Amino acid sequence: MSYLEYNVARTPAGLRKVLAMHWALVLLICAVAAIGFLVLYSVAGGDWRWVAPQMQRFLLGLAVMFTVGMIPIWFWRNVSALFYALTLVLLVAVELIGSTGGGAQRWIELGFMRLQPSELMKVTLVMMLAAYYDWLPATKVSRPQWVVVPLVIILLPTLLVLKQPDLGTSILLIAGGGAVMFLAGVHWAYFATVIAAGAGLVTAVLQSRGTPWQLIKDYQFRRIDTFLDPDSDPLGAGYHITQSKIALGSGGWTGKGYLQGTQARLNFLPEKHTDFIFTTLAEEFGLIGGISLLTLYLLIVAFCIVSALRMKDRFSALVTLGIAVAFFLFFAVNMSMVMGMAPVVGVPLPLVSYGGSAMLVLMLAFGLVQSAHVHRPRAQGEGRILRR
Repeated sequence: MSYLEYNVARTPAGLRKVLAMHWALVLLICAVAAIGFLVLYSVAGGDWRWVAPQMQRFLLGLAVMFTVGMIPIWFWRNVSALFYALTLVLLVAVELIGSTGGGAQRWIELGFMRLQPSELMKVTLVMMLAAYYDWLPATKVSRPQWVVVPLVIILLPTLLVLKQPDLGTSILLIAGGGAVMFLAGVHWAYFATVIAAGAGLVTAVLQSRGTPWQLIKDYQFRRIDTFLDPDSDPLGAGYHITQSKIALGSGGWTGKGYLQGTQARLNFLPEKHTDFIFTTLAEEFGLIGGISLLTLYLLIVAFCIVSALRMKDRFSALVTLGIAVAFFLFFAVNMSMVMGMAPVVGVPLPLVSYGGSAMLVLMLAFGLVQSAHVHRPRAQGEGRILRR
């Protein structure tokens, strides 16, 4: 045994796990969060009222990520069904005792914070589906009777979230759950059927407008109208996206400069610290700033995918890939939304938008990625740092 190997062997097991964390991923997450702090400071007009609590939540989130990452991945596989069931109970509790904000009933008051169970479901749904396909033999994945089970697992929380109403999160749950099913090997014909059914559902939704059986709320129809023609009501339903486009376009290549964004600082831009925070960044740092943030996001997704491809067990790989896809959907939908390429559905920009539940749940998700990375089987000579 060499001197280095001797010293590694004497290192406490906990420290060895910390050293085995995916530190490149940690640094990327911290870099994105730091950008969020800078932008929040700017949209607050040089005030710390949003930055300070966001920093506290991020530090708590880091602690959650490292704690989850230290726990063996098999533990998270074994408790996936329990976590999924508890989150379903929380979604039902939202219907019974949830607090209301902005015309929607989505939160549970805990005193020190407002918990949004639909955010937690984005992670527990991936865990549950990954555990299901880890248990199910590969030869049965595409058999109809075994495809119905994950569909029920996806639709139960989706219907509860849609009732709040939260169309954006409902879409993300369906897309994220469908992605895990696809990655698990479910035959493409099922997805073609779902896409065809989805087209039929969209048609039914549009046809239901103004009828006694109207399928979505009036304000959601206004969002669709705004998406199709925001200039038809620039001071009403189209105000948000119109101001967002003005801010995006005025930033140019390099932006107006830090703390110089007029749309945000003069309060023309609505929801500037949550859903539309990307427009503030683009106005002050321009196209270069927007692409830089997008690059960091894509690197996070890429590192998760590479890590998943090196994993030996099905649950770890599916959880990591599922979280990577979910994370991609978060920022892709938000950026598309504020650029007018998708309807405004109220999806925050991950690690950047102000918010407690979204931040903590996302860090929990990255903790699962770390757990899978730290505890994956290693090739001979690669995993000495984890050897007891």
